[in-house]
Amino acid sequence: MFTGIVEELGEITAVEDLGDACRFRVRGPVVTEGAKHGDSIAVNGVCLTVVDHEGDEFTADVMAETLVRSSLGALSVGSRANLERPMAVGARLGGHIVQGHVDGTGQILERKPSDHWEIVKVSLPADLTRYVVEKGSITVDGISLTVVDAGPDYFTVSLIPTTLALTTLGHKQPGDPVNLEVDVVAKYVERLLGSAQGADR
Repeated sequence: MFTGIVEELGEITAVEDLGDACRFRVRGPVVTEGAKHGDSIAVNGVCLTVVDHEGDEFTADVMAETLVRSSLGALSVGSRANLERPMAVGARLGGHIVQGHVDGTGQILERKPSDHWEIVKVSLPADLTRYVVEKGSITVDGISLTVVDAGPDYFTVSLIPTTLALTTLGHKQPGDPVNLEVDVVAKYVERLLGSAQGADR
């Protein structure tokens, strides 16, 4: 379980093609501190398992299913990535409940800079639209953000200078892919309401 509060902006240092999967080596001094085999680390919002750890780098295997359903397949050596360790029990929940299970991908459509913030418009897959509401929470590349505007096939978020400086969203350009995870509470509510309606028939 994560919070969507990115701990550091890491870097992909190696990508090994394994045929039906790939292995990433990622540099991240903060998230690798005390890391061990089997630990979880979110990379651009995707929960990955540490296979090996040496110095300030860790390796993680990414199966084909994850490569297809997320934007991790677009990463290459030198790519930057948002990194976060799982939330510790008893810690403050600074963002919102994030599972690290990507629901789909969007694309950066537009950026509108201002003096003190920037509005970013992101495309939204049709099957995720019902989960995104104005002032609700959404995870973009592992970053917990508040939806400013929820359109029929897009949403916008407002980014403060800290987010722009310390995450991938400060570098993404129109056309670049991003991982999206909608609020899991909305999905559970939908499922429960569907079950209740079925029971009433």
